[in-house]
Amino acid sequence: MCNAFVVIFFFFKQKTAYEIGVRLVGSEMCIRDSGDGEIQEGQVWEAAMFAGSRKLDNLVVIVDNNGLQIDGPIDEVNSPYPIGAKFEAFNFNVVEIDGHDFDQIADAFKQAKECKGKPTAIIMKTIKGKGVSFMENQVSWHGSAPNDEQCKQALEELEKVGE
Repeated sequence: MCNAFVVIFFFFKQKTAYEIGVRLVGSEMCIRDSGDGEIQEGQVWEAAMFAGSRKLDNLVVIVDNNGLQIDGPIDEVNSPYPIGAKFEAFNFNVVEIDGHDFDQIADAFKQAKECKGKPTAIIMKTIKGKGVSFMENQVSWHGSAPNDEQCKQALEELEKVGE
């Protein structure tokens, strides 16, 4: 079981921080990913406040900060900025990285594992649809699937990314 049962709060938002707090057990690392649009929701910050106050150093929250949500650009809908400062205010260790750089990702998880006495938020700056010409930074692809022709084109473009 996971010491940071608060992660259940992130997954099943109908739970309360109190119910989760009662269930704290174990010691393995819990990882939760979230989008920058999703963190506009109040229950995310309730869970963050709880995790920080309980010093749940086995909790890692990954925020995919691509600047887009289903309703449009996040800064036009309901800006969550400054994301890192908000997590810091709730006693989180904050690591801000390029979410497309595997070395930075590995280093961020190393930092999270070494951090004691507080949870970690890894804020990954990313580009939605990176590497696919017709998908990059296009909010219309949030929750949409490509047709067969688009899928073929996307896979061909992604094959070239590493060249």
